[in-house]
Amino acid sequence: MPRQASLESLARRTLAEAQVEIDGDRPWDIQVHDQRWYYRVLTGGSLALGESYMDGWWDCQALDQFFHRLLRARLDEKIRLSPGQAWAWLVARLSNRQSRSRADQVAKAHYNLGNDLFAAMLDQDLNYSCAWWEDGCADLDQAQASKLRLICHKLMLKPGMRLLDIGCGWGGLARFAAQEYGARVVGVTVSQPQAELASQRCQGLPVEIRLQDYRAVEGRFDRVVSVGMFEHVGYKNYRTFMRTVVNCLEEDGLLLLHTIGRNDSSVQADPWISTYIFPNGMLPSVRQIAQACEGLLVLEDWHSFGSHYDRTLMAWHHNFQRAWPRLKDRYDERFRRMWSYYLLSCAGAFRARSIQLWQVVLSPRGLEGGYRRWRQPAPTIA
Repeated sequence: MPRQASLESLARRTLAEAQVEIDGDRPWDIQVHDQRWYYRVLTGGSLALGESYMDGWWDCQALDQFFHRLLRARLDEKIRLSPGQAWAWLVARLSNRQSRSRADQVAKAHYNLGNDLFAAMLDQDLNYSCAWWEDGCADLDQAQASKLRLICHKLMLKPGMRLLDIGCGWGGLARFAAQEYGARVVGVTVSQPQAELASQRCQGLPVEIRLQDYRAVEGRFDRVVSVGMFEHVGYKNYRTFMRTVVNCLEEDGLLLLHTIGRNDSSVQADPWISTYIFPNGMLPSVRQIAQACEGLLVLEDWHSFGSHYDRTLMAWHHNFQRAWPRLKDRYDERFRRMWSYYLLSCAGAFRARSIQLWQVVLSPRGLEGGYRRWRQPAPTIA
């Protein structure tokens, strides 16, 4: 094992490239509480960095700023894969980690944690995806409502249209589309708590919520939307996802895909995120999405606004911290550190433009006359 002094010196030199100091006094500097941290992180990479934070081996006043600096300096690209991470990459290559039999794993590990947690963290309409901070939005509720209007606007949604919502969450978009645009909506999710609450929230509206994998969906729809779900599909299933959409979509229909994306093509997610937050998750690249659509769907529009996710995540973290006194009886201190690390590290990643947020509009045959994103909105119902 290398000498402790050598490891500490290497860690200090590496972090200095991102203008981060160990035991410094700036918000983005880190404080190391356990000297074993140096060997653990330098040999374990991203997974060890997150786990050691959960274990209380180090702290940082502003994790979002810390990760922004690390990723902007591309320090993540300079860390070699540990043997465990190399094995995970090989498994991802050889197996389908997002097969139908594994579809509910992310629900059990994440979305089923508790509706109380997500209700405390999210906006009043329970939208668990990037908000649209435009048009003078002053808070998260306004920004999420703006996002829902943007989606319905891009879909050119009209009264009576049949809308399929793949990955409907707690029903926020389904309810909005039915109430404000008169759509008839089918929403699908693999999370039992989500399905139950979404059904309750959509009572009295032309909305059907199904506990169902997207690959099992049948029927014909005028519009298909998927918001924040494609990150769970997996690269081996991207083509299957698009074929499923084409089989469900009318010839003059539209698909809006709202997804986080990465700047290069990969077959696995960040090791810490995959282990503790989203099992079997992975972010698509532009190339992977394009290849999945080729010959099946026509690209109408590609809108990138990842900087909006930074602000969304910071709002979620603020809500989570404010709600912690009433949540801590159900979730322990290690969970609090894990959840804060998740939200703030992701905020830093979006701020550094290391990951992106895209809304992609596609059609089966191409719209005659072309697609204009900023045309006048479809009329809403009274």
